[in-house]
Amino acid sequence: MKPNQLEQVIKELHTEAFLWARQCCRFDGDLAKEVLQQVYLKILEGKARFNEQSSAKTWLYAVIRYTALENLKSESLLTSLDTNTELIADEVHEKSDDNHEKLIQLLPEKQREVLLLVFYHGLTLEKSAEVMGLHIGTVRTHYDRAKKNLKTLILKKNTHEQAG
Repeated sequence: MKPNQLEQVIKELHTEAFLWARQCCRFDGDLAKEVLQQVYLKILEGKARFNEQSSAKTWLYAVIRYTALENLKSESLLTSLDTNTELIADEVHEKSDDNHEKLIQLLPEKQREVLLLVFYHGLTLEKSAEVMGLHIGTVRTHYDRAKKNLKTLILKKNTHEQAG
């Protein structure tokens, strides 16, 4: 793909790319802007090259994901997967948030990512596997578990709100 074509594709995907960056950055808009800037610099400097083995959107999402992970690791913001989600879920219930954004954040990282890619960004499981760098079977497992875990969290939140 020629540089001007790639530039046009990136411009078209900018809004979706920002939303994905925000989700990869634990819904921190400022960090997402920073990550997106770094991604665009990587592309301009030739550090991230589009080899046309996948769609431009899939490739861009993968670059965003890896850049966000680099930033989170460098800032020591990654939390252990052993976090007790029930205790965190109780805190979310107390805040009584209308949307389920905070509940999605409670899911383990891989489950959260695949759910966001499929539901919010309209990617197939196969494309999500490409973005995440995982085998399709692994992504299917994370997807199924994510739906079950999110349903449980929503039911707990609703039960808590009805009781309160």
